[in-house]
This record gives sequence, structure tokens and C-alpha cells, in this order.
Amino acid sequence: MSGVAWGLCQKEGYHLVQPLDLGPPELGTKLSWLGVNLSLFIDTFRWYEEEESFFYTRVILGSTLAWARASALCLNFNCMLILLPVSRNLISFVRGTSTCCKGPWSRQLDKNLKFHKLVACGIAVNATIHTVAHLFNMEHFHLSQSEDAQGLVAALSKLGNTPNESYLNPVRTFHMNTITELLTTIAGFTGFVISLALILIMTSSTEFIRQSSYELFWYTHHVFIIFFISLAIHGAGQIIRGQTPESLLLHNVTLCRDFYVEWQAAGPCPVPQFSGKEPSAWKWFLGPVVVYACERIIRFWRFQQEVVITKVVSHPSTVLELHMKKRDFKMAPGQYILLQCPAISPLEWHPFTLTSAPQEDFFSVHIRAAGDWTEALFKAFGAEGQVLQVPCSLPRLAVDGPFGATLTDVFHYPVSVCIAAGIGVTPFASLLKSIWYKCSESPSQLKLSKVYFYWICRDAQAFEWFANLLVSLETQMSERGNAHFLSYHIFLTGWDENQAIHIALHWDENTDVITGLKQKTFYGRPNWNTEFKEIAYNHPSSSIGVFFCGPKALSKTLQKMCHLYSSADPQGVHFCYNNESF
Repeated sequence: MSGVAWGLCQKEGYHLVQPLDLGPPELGTKLSWLGVNLSLFIDTFRWYEEEESFFYTRVILGSTLAWARASALCLNFNCMLILLPVSRNLISFVRGTSTCCKGPWSRQLDKNLKFHKLVACGIAVNATIHTVAHLFNMEHFHLSQSEDAQGLVAALSKLGNTPNESYLNPVRTFHMNTITELLTTIAGFTGFVISLALILIMTSSTEFIRQSSYELFWYTHHVFIIFFISLAIHGAGQIIRGQTPESLLLHNVTLCRDFYVEWQAAGPCPVPQFSGKEPSAWKWFLGPVVVYACERIIRFWRFQQEVVITKVVSHPSTVLELHMKKRDFKMAPGQYILLQCPAISPLEWHPFTLTSAPQEDFFSVHIRAAGDWTEALFKAFGAEGQVLQVPCSLPRLAVDGPFGATLTDVFHYPVSVCIAAGIGVTPFASLLKSIWYKCSESPSQLKLSKVYFYWICRDAQAFEWFANLLVSLETQMSERGNAHFLSYHIFLTGWDENQAIHIALHWDENTDVITGLKQKTFYGRPNWNTEFKEIAYNHPSSSIGVFFCGPKALSKTLQKMCHLYSSADPQGVHFCYNNESF
């Protein structure tokens, strides 16, 4: 079984699961994208290097003509793709209707943001090549108008100075600065705007900016509108020109190129005529732009739908719990929603992992105050002083979603090991609830017979909101005689002297002093060799799914453990690793 990665995207308290597949499907997607780019680039490059209609253009520009045009085509291709990965409703539609998007391939649809970033890098690389190549082209055009220019180059550059002649060289005088000449053209000015927009979008998309000022990232990203408008009209200037088809019939390049002195209107070698290509970039991205426009219309429609807030809980660990209802809302464990609070910002949508189970008659999120927007949300709900507002005065919320793949793979194994580190516990809240409901409703139909849950956390306060869920599940499992079904292993890696004394004084109590669970909290980090050895011993000849959500360093350790304790015997125990790193 291929390794699967799920990324937990965190931004100022947002808990968002983003699946990342590290197996063959992801590699195949990347190689396909790279292959198409290389194929387009090489094919276009060769065409402009060999095409007869651009022979005279190559005389002036050389190979930089092919570099500029090949990168332009790849730029168009990537601009066609860039909006599709962020069209969430399109992705949800494809996931729900396509029979080919199942299993590991389905998770590629939830790698949309990684693919979006990959395509953005492709745009940046091709835009850089295109810009540099055209700067060289403009310099070649400029130098060909100098007094030192001789021969065929000089003859081609002078075309257009007399009536009934079309020009090949857009630079008509040597005395003007190259950059000034470029910026006075449609292609040059729009190219400058495109480059500026791309720089703003790319620099504001860095992890540092997203973490420190999400609003700057969000607003700057919408410069893409100017980017696409400029790109649509960029080619209208028709700086790069080639010989017209009619001229090629009358003016044979092979015979006439050496007799440029004898070019004349009538004769075997008439003056060649040139024209530029019509803008075609818009044809590439018109479809995706329409799809994305529909996406925004759907978002606006969902924004208008009523969301009823049924319960608000302010936890001491600066976590706000919201219970909501919305008509025809259906979810699955591991999915996320986008929230908007018009009272804070009428434009911004922020992602949060769902913490409720599909079987519940509401959906919920847990929001940690860790940034401007979440802190403003706390104030709007009056949660700062633990005195919540009455329901009639609560701010309005808009909900879009749910989106993302589900965590239902946990149910495909007879034994599952769920491991969370820090805030990586959030997606497991919905999963553990769903496990309990399935175990209660139809235990005979459930393939899953045992769940091990590990949670490693540095701060004792972080246990507070999730511990309530664990206590509830533990109590209900015990009442139904299924106490053995779910095993908790909670590790606290950080504590002070006062906490240590308090823990020691209450160690003999029936419930844990921190979580309230019957299962006592462990202090320090788990010995994974011991844990995996014990699980393998308890479940010989079993296929065990390991699901992890946390930092990459621990992910590598767990992956090694899975390989180490998986038996070489096909009939032995096998650990199937599923990583959810953030």
C-alpha cells in the first residue's frame, strides 16, 4: 500500500486538513504536468527555430525568439491550470461523480493547494524566461537600427519606412532607450503589469506572510484579476511578427534572402510582408476563468444561506466551540468548512476542520484565538471574558463547504492506530465520534475491531477541550460494554514544578488529574519501539492502519517504525502508514 500524507494547515488557530499523497498517484500527477510542459516547450521551440515564416525574424533576434515563444506557450498552459485547483466546488463535483477518482487517486483531488503552488512555480519560471528573452529581443531590435548594422539585418530593420511596406522591427529609431521603447507598447506595458502582479502574488504567498498577516496574503492574491486581464490583451501589440502566408508564396526565402539589395515590388523577389499573430492567450484560460467565476457565484449563493448557531462554548484554553445548523449540510470525518463573519470582514473566508460527527444533527468547529481574525471572532461572540452573548445578539456567520477528502480509510482496517501531535488532534475529534456512532449503531457490520489513540501534547491546557470529548466517549463505550474497543494513550511533554506536585498528590485517584479519564496520562515522550512491538504482539496476522497528524520529524520516525515492525511474511502483521503532517 502506498504511503499517504495528510497535511494539517494551520493559520492563526485554523484547523484544516489537507491530504497529501506521497505515493505513485502524486508522482504520476507531477510527472504528467512536467511532461506536458517540457513537450510544449520543446515542440514550440523547435517550430520557431525551423518555421520558414519566421526566418527573417530569426535573422534579427536569433534563438531568443524561440525562447520567448516557447515559454509564452507554457505560460498560457499553466495559466489555464492555475484556477482549477482552487475551484473547490468543481473538485467536490468531480470527486462525487467520477468513478476513476477513488482510493489513492481520490486524494490527489485534495492535493489541490500543492498542485496550485506547483503550477504557480511553473508560471513564475516561464514568465521569467519569457521576460528575459524579450529584453534580449528588444535589445536586438534596437541594435539592428544602429549605424553599425549591416547586410540583411539592416535591410530588414528599414522595412516599413516607405509606403506599401510592413515593418518587421517594432523599434523604429536607434535614439530611444530600449526600456522606454518597450513600455510605450501594449505588450511592454501589460508585460510590466503582469510581472508586477505576479511578484506581489508570489511574495505575499510565502509561509512567513501567510502566518504573520493572512489578510495581506488574501487581499494581494486577488490581484490575479489584473493579472488575467493584462494577460488577455498582452499579445495585442504584436511585437513579434512573421512573414505572411501570401508573402511566402511570392517571396521564396531560400532564393531571395541573399538578394535583399534587389528586393522590389515587382520582380522575382518582391519586398516581404510581415504581420503579427492575433492574441491567443485568452483562449487558453477563458474556460477556467468561467469555471472560477461560477465558483465565486456559488460561494456568494452559499453566503446568502442561513446558518443557525445553536451552541457557543468558550473553553479556558482560548478555544471557541461553535455548533451550527444549515439546510442540506452533509459532511464526513476529516473534512473542513470555510467560515466568514461579515461583521469582521465581508470578503475573507477562513478554513476550519469539522469536529462533529456525520451522525450528529449539527456541525461544529473549534477555533483557537491565535491571530487578528480569530481574536476578532472571539470579541464578536463575547468570549473574551467567558460571558457569552445571548443568541439573538450573536454575529452572523456564512459557511461554505464541506470540502476535502474524508478519514474513512480508518474503517478499512481491522485495527487502526491514530496518532496526533499538538493541534494535529483536531481532525480526530470528528473521527472518534464517528467511530463511536458506528460501533453503537451497527457493530456487526464494522470491520474495525480495535482503535489505539495516541496524543502527544506539550501544554496541559490544550487537553481541556478535547479531554471533554474523550471522557464522554470513554463513559459511553463503558456503558455499552465496548470499553476495550478504544484505547487512549495521552502523553504530556511539558509541565512546570507546580503541575508536577499537583499530579503527584492526586496520582492515586481513579481518574487522571489532567484529562479526567480513567486511563492515566503519561509524562514524557512515548517509546515507539515499545508501543509498536506491543501492538504487533496483540494483533498477529493483522493489517494495521497507522494514521498520523503532526510534524514531519515525528512522521519520519513513525514511518520507520511501520517498516521495522511489519512482517516479511505475507501472513504476518503489516503496518500501513498514513501520514498527516502540517
